[in-house]
Amino acid sequence: MLRLALVILALALALHLPAPATAQEQVWIQIEAKPALAPAEERATAWSTMFDNVQGFIAGTGWHVISLGPYSRPEAEARLAELKRENLIPADSFISDGASYDAPFWPVGAPVEDPAATAPEAPTGTDTATTQAAPEPVPVIDESPEQARQSETVLTQDERELIQTALKWFGHYDSTIDGAFGRGTRASMAAWQEAMGYDPTGVLTTLQRNTLVANYQAEEASLGLTTLTEPEAGIEITIPSALVAFDHYEPPFVHFTAKDGSDALRITLISQPGEQAALYGLYDTLQTLAIMPVTGPRERGERSFTLRGDSATLSSAAYAETARGLVKGWIVTWNPAAGLPMDRILPAIEASFRGIGDRALDPGIVPMDGATKTGLLSGLEVRKPRLTASGFFLDATGRVLTTADAVAQCRRITLDGGTDATVTLSDTATGLALLAPSAPLSPPAVAEFQLAPDRIGAEIAVAGYSYGDALPAPVLTFGTLAATEGLQGETGIKRLALAALPGDAGGPVVDATGAVLGMLLPAPSSGAQVLPDGVTFAATAQTIATALAPAGLTLAQSARQGALPPDDLAAVATKMTVLVSCWD
Repeated sequence: MLRLALVILALALALHLPAPATAQEQVWIQIEAKPALAPAEERATAWSTMFDNVQGFIAGTGWHVISLGPYSRPEAEARLAELKRENLIPADSFISDGASYDAPFWPVGAPVEDPAATAPEAPTGTDTATTQAAPEPVPVIDESPEQARQSETVLTQDERELIQTALKWFGHYDSTIDGAFGRGTRASMAAWQEAMGYDPTGVLTTLQRNTLVANYQAEEASLGLTTLTEPEAGIEITIPSALVAFDHYEPPFVHFTAKDGSDALRITLISQPGEQAALYGLYDTLQTLAIMPVTGPRERGERSFTLRGDSATLSSAAYAETARGLVKGWIVTWNPAAGLPMDRILPAIEASFRGIGDRALDPGIVPMDGATKTGLLSGLEVRKPRLTASGFFLDATGRVLTTADAVAQCRRITLDGGTDATVTLSDTATGLALLAPSAPLSPPAVAEFQLAPDRIGAEIAVAGYSYGDALPAPVLTFGTLAATEGLQGETGIKRLALAALPGDAGGPVVDATGAVLGMLLPAPSSGAQVLPDGVTFAATAQTIATALAPAGLTLAQSARQGALPPDDLAAVATKMTVLVSCWD
């Protein structure tokens, strides 16, 4: 009985003794976890662009945990609430005491505070050998497929849609966000599981759902995807606000440039009045800009178009549509070397874009001089072709004859600045090339050839783009037929007394009736001789007919009689003439 009383007295005294002093508790805000090191380091790198206290640990479960800290617990609670309120971290982030954190993996090569060092120190005079050890971390046991299906049943509609949105973000789901876990959603779940190294059951466990959503929310937060309403342009669109910011208005464009001042990313909104003609003009014009590489798919419909261009140093995508008398769209350009997640950014822009209201960008929003007001391409550098020449239509499908020199070693060839064309025949001996448009054209006029003998001294004319695309129509240059052979008796060519310019090469040589006598050849490139001004040469109609025979093309013969007035002759010649552009 005495022993029992002493025990009770000792306990009573112990309850009134002051507690030993302990170090202030330190905790972390756990924001993400990855099963493997490489993706964990990649995500830690991304988070480090937003926060300066990112740390990574390998947990006892084998997962790689990414956390912010350390903090005191009151600091952590306040910081966690703040970051969640601003949607800067995943919604399921939580405070961890670090008990399960083992070896650090981030920052790489930098000293990282050991979570174990934050444990309270043992009271003075206590035998540490007898101090109770911290319990071993309990491994996380994931759910079985049956348990996973059961846990799905308590998900809300918003949670189910969030899972589909995350699957879509990572490229595994391309259907409607409706929260229904049908065959398509199950297949996308299995694809994500397989990509992450899980067993592809098609049913996500609670841990897998949390990982999927957390990774999605972290990536989305790192880009700062924000729905922007641009009232001046009448456009609503989602942009990566963490990467770009508004720069300036320059009607019909609204420019957003990279926040770091680099060429990594640029977004341009398009807003102007116009119907189909304005849309088609914009389609042709954008392809002449330096920001739109020539290699890439193009598609134009009745009410919209899409463009894509890619090169080693520049990639671009563009879209525009016309509705209610307005043309609206966007252009995105980026540097492939910057390593931006464009597979995330572009789909967000494409899916979110829409025109709002009934207004276009007002040219009076910023002061502009007269030259800027008249140009559609304000502030954007126009890409110029390497060279331009002339050509002319040979048949109703739009096949064009030009010089072989004009289309040699071109990455892209266009007719009249907009229609792509390919070389179907090139004859270096005669200097002739045959071009076929990418889609059949309806030429306003087709060449009709005069195959009868020529009369020396007869008046002739050449229709050509003497000044490239500086003028909207060909120039007609008059001269005379000087000889039906070359200076040394060469056959198959004619010598003309005519002051042509380099851009005229490839144009049709016509007589006074409008019949085609041949095609103007480029000036001889030999440096051994310099011919007098006004001496030019043309391939004869017979030479053209022979060269084109292998292509199955028969020249239309002219039945014209009588000389035409100058204006009528100019109309006949210029309608068949085409601007041929060679692009690098």
